[in-house]
Amino acid sequence: MSALQKRTYILTLIGIIVGLIGMMIYNHSAFYMNVTTKMQNMGMGNLSIIANTLERDLSKNISSLQVTAINLEYMLSEDASSDDIEDLLIHQSKEYAKQVNPNFAGIYGILNGEYMHGGGWTPDEGYDPRQRDWYIAAKTAQGKPVIVSPYFDAITHAPVISISQMLSDGDSVISIDISTNELQQILEETCPKDLGYIFLVDKDGLVLSHMNEEENGKNYLTAPETKEIIESILFEGNTYFESVADGVNSQILASKVMSDWHIVMVVDKKTMFRGVNRSLFLNLLLCSAISALIVFFYIYTFRRIRHSVVLERESNQKIEEINMNMIHALVRTIDAKDRYTNGHSIRVAEYAMRIAQELGKSPEEQQLIYYAGLLHDVGKIRVPEDIINKPGKLTNEEYELIKIHPVTGYHIIKDIYDDKTIALGVKYHHERYDGKGYPSGLTEKNIPEIARILGVADTYDAMASNRSYRRALSQEKVREEIQKGKGTQFDPQIADIMLRLIDADKEYDLKEKASLDKTILVIDDDAMNVKMTELIMKDEPMYKIISASSGKDALELLETTSVDLILLDVEMPDMDGFETLSHIRKKYHMPIAFMTGNKDIETIQKATELGVNDYINKPFIPLALKETIHSIFSA
Repeated sequence: MSALQKRTYILTLIGIIVGLIGMMIYNHSAFYMNVTTKMQNMGMGNLSIIANTLERDLSKNISSLQVTAINLEYMLSEDASSDDIEDLLIHQSKEYAKQVNPNFAGIYGILNGEYMHGGGWTPDEGYDPRQRDWYIAAKTAQGKPVIVSPYFDAITHAPVISISQMLSDGDSVISIDISTNELQQILEETCPKDLGYIFLVDKDGLVLSHMNEEENGKNYLTAPETKEIIESILFEGNTYFESVADGVNSQILASKVMSDWHIVMVVDKKTMFRGVNRSLFLNLLLCSAISALIVFFYIYTFRRIRHSVVLERESNQKIEEINMNMIHALVRTIDAKDRYTNGHSIRVAEYAMRIAQELGKSPEEQQLIYYAGLLHDVGKIRVPEDIINKPGKLTNEEYELIKIHPVTGYHIIKDIYDDKTIALGVKYHHERYDGKGYPSGLTEKNIPEIARILGVADTYDAMASNRSYRRALSQEKVREEIQKGKGTQFDPQIADIMLRLIDADKEYDLKEKASLDKTILVIDDDAMNVKMTELIMKDEPMYKIISASSGKDALELLETTSVDLILLDVEMPDMDGFETLSHIRKKYHMPIAFMTGNKDIETIQKATELGVNDYINKPFIPLALKETIHSIFSA
C-alpha cells in the first residue's frame, strides 16, 4: 500500500468514526419518537394477528361450505336422487365434525326443493326454511358465500352466526352454523393478557363477543361511555387513537374483520409504553456495538475486494444456469396444460435439431433451433385449457383463440436473447409455404427458415403422437401426409429432409411411446368416495376407474389386473392405508396417492418417507383430483 493510499485509508476511517458518533447522537434524540411509533405498530400487529385468526377460522368454514357446494353442484347436474344428496350431506357433516369442529351440528339447506339436514335434525311442524335469515341472505348474495348476522338457532335456541351459499339453480341453498361461543374462545386464546381487553363488534355497534362475557349482546352505540369510540371506529375502519375508556387514558386499536365487523383492543397507555426507557438504554448499547462492527467490517471488506470480484463472477454463472432452468420449467408448464400430450415440446425441439443437422447448421445454430423448439408453444399459456384439451373439432371462435398463441409466444420470449431468431421461429411456426397459415400469411422464403423447420417438426410430432380420440398415426400415413404437404404446407427442401429421416427410421422410433389409456384403482371402504371419484372422472375417457373396498381385496385384484395408479385411503378397518401400501410395495411399483381427511403433519411426513407420490385431502375438490391424477401420469 502506497503512502497516499494509506493516508486516504486512515482519513476515510476517521471520517467513518466521526460520522458514526454524530449518527448515534441524532439517533438517541430521535429514538423516543421511533419507539413510540413501533409500539403503536406492535399493538396494531397483535390486533392484526387476532383479526387474521378470526378470518382464518371463518374462511375455513367458508372453504368447507364451498367444497360441499362444488360436490352438490356435480350431483345436481347429474340428476342425483334426494337420498344420494342427503347421504352426501351426512357424510360431509361427519367429515367436517371430525376435521374442523367436533361440536358441529351438520350441514343443512334446501336442495331440490326439500329441506335436508346432515346432522339428522327434523324441524317442527310449520318450520319454513325460506323465511329464515340464512336462506334470505344467501338468495340476496346471488351465489356468493355470505355471513349472516347473529340470530337464535332453531335447534339450540342459542345465538349463532351462519355461513350460507345459494347454488346455481337459484333456489337451492346450503348453510353451516358457527356458535358465538367459538368466537369468544378465539378472543380469549389470542389476546395478550397483559395488554388489555378485546371485543368484537358488528356494523350496528352490537358486541358479538367480549373477553368479559357480561358485555356480550350490549349495543355500544347506544351507551354514552362507548358511543364516541365506536363511532370513530366505524368511520375510520382500521385505526389507532387515544381516548378515555373505563376512566383510564387508553390506546384504542381497531381492525376490520370480514369487511362488516371490527375487532377492538383497549390498552392502558402506561402498560403499553412501560418499556420505552429501558429500550432507550438498550438502543444506545446497540448503536455502540453496531458502530464497532462497521469499523471492523470496513477494514475487513477493504482486504476482501478481490475475493468479492471472483464470487460475483461465479454468481453470474449461477444466474445463467437458473435462467436455463426457468426456460425448461416454462416449457413443462405449457406442456402440462395439454392433458393429451406428454413431452411434445421436447420432441419438437429434438426433431427440429435433427433437421438443422441435415441442413448443415453450425452447433450454435442448432442450439438456437433446439431452444426455439422448446419454446414454440409458450404462447399457449394465453389459451384457455378447455380449448387446448378439446378432443373434437374446434369452433371458429375457438380456432381464432388458438391462432393467437404464436403472437403471444413471440412477445413473451423476444427479450430473452439479443438474437431474435428464436422469437421469429416461435411467431411464424404456423405459417404455410403457400401463404394460408397464420398469424401473418407469409409465403415461401418470406417465412424465416427457423419457422419453416419448426413447422415440419411440429406437424410431424402431432401426427406421431397419441391423442384421446386416436392413436399415433402409422409411419406410412405420416410419411404420406408430409409428402402431400410439400410445396403447399411445407418448404420442399425441409420436407425432403424429414422424409429422409422417416425412411431411415426403420423401427419408427421417432414417435411418442407413452399410452394415454390408464387404469386407476381406488381402494376405499367408503362407497361414497368411490362414487364421487367415478363421477368426477366420467369425462376423462382415457381413465378407467376400478375399486376395492379393503386392502385385502385390492391385493387380490392386483394379482389379475394391471393397474397404472392407485388412490389409497389411509383410514380403513382391518388393514389401514400404510399397511396396505407396505404389502403393495413388496411386489408392485406403480404410483400411489393417499386419500384422507387427516391433515396431521406426521401423517403427511410418514407418507412421504414411504414414497407416496401425492396426498389428496377429502372431501375432494374435483379439479384438484383431476390435476393430481394428470400430473402423476405426466411426471
